[in-house]
Amino acid sequence: MRDLAPLARFGDLVATGLLDVTSDPAALDSTGFWAVCADFEGRLTCARFADVREEPVPAPVPGGRRGPAVGDWTSSLDRVAYTAGVRRIREYIAAGEVYQVNLCRVLSAPVAPDTDVDALTALLARGNPAPYAGTFRLPEHGVEIATASPELFLRRDGRVVESGPIKGTGRTEADLLEKDYAENVMIVDLVRNDMGRVCATGSVTVSDLCAVEKHPGLVHLVSQVRGELCDGAGWPELLAAAFPPGSVTGAPKSSALRIIEELETVPRGPYCGGIGWVDADRGVGELAVGIRTFWIDREAGMLRFGTGAGITWGSDPEGEWRETELKASRLLAVAAGGRTPLNAQATS
Repeated sequence: MRDLAPLARFGDLVATGLLDVTSDPAALDSTGFWAVCADFEGRLTCARFADVREEPVPAPVPGGRRGPAVGDWTSSLDRVAYTAGVRRIREYIAAGEVYQVNLCRVLSAPVAPDTDVDALTALLARGNPAPYAGTFRLPEHGVEIATASPELFLRRDGRVVESGPIKGTGRTEADLLEKDYAENVMIVDLVRNDMGRVCATGSVTVSDLCAVEKHPGLVHLVSQVRGELCDGAGWPELLAAAFPPGSVTGAPKSSALRIIEELETVPRGPYCGGIGWVDADRGVGELAVGIRTFWIDREAGMLRFGTGAGITWGSDPEGEWRETELKASRLLAVAAGGRTPLNAQATS
């Protein structure tokens, strides 16, 4: 693998000149500009950079290396296993153990040793623009991520915090079902609960509920929750209360996490975690939910990508499988060097 310098890129914000790396969330309330990745399983990597500037995402190099072909991907859960998982979750719902569970699968394809995730970010920026797109490249610490996330996990400006949970997906607005709206409301309640643990009493409000947002190739239902942190609460307390993101776990969160551990066969890693930046000097930061996200597993020689769906009592197993395909198809095609979805499926 060629030497790849540490780099963080979030939109037009670029950070270079690595100063230090820590797993202590208290550092985010200290000084400096930090790039942050919290794996779904809880591993936290915070990297402080010396040089932060505005710079557009570079154009893809003509004739440069592309990602794997769509047909090269394999899935941690095939169609049979995934639909069986949906049916199992519905049994748990019928028994009253849980209301909703996000069931995910991780796709994997061989990756060339000289692959650079920032080159993948350049492809995604043009083929699948996203509000929280970026790169976090820290090879010596096992972090090489390219994200095209559409979902806000946590935004902080001083004492004010916001979250923008996404629940409900369709190709068009007409595809959205009653279960999508119900699912969104359930997760909004969960996020309000999480934020209420570290926010001042009465300050947590829902400023937008079930708004339809258009993204490349699909639409989402998105809500906005806002609160004001209690005195003495900072990033450590906020992350402890809100992590992992409610939109990619389920409700109640503790029951959903137990069922996820039972049904999913591999760790999610950066997928469904939190990825973003914190400017500790200005007291601001923005973390996205790590969806629509690629990451390199150098030990295995694999590029990975996660996709999933929220399962409720109203879920149809085949419909949920198709939702995971919809969420993955465009991104895999773009990574392969295309700009539009292909008909291939990663199912084996």
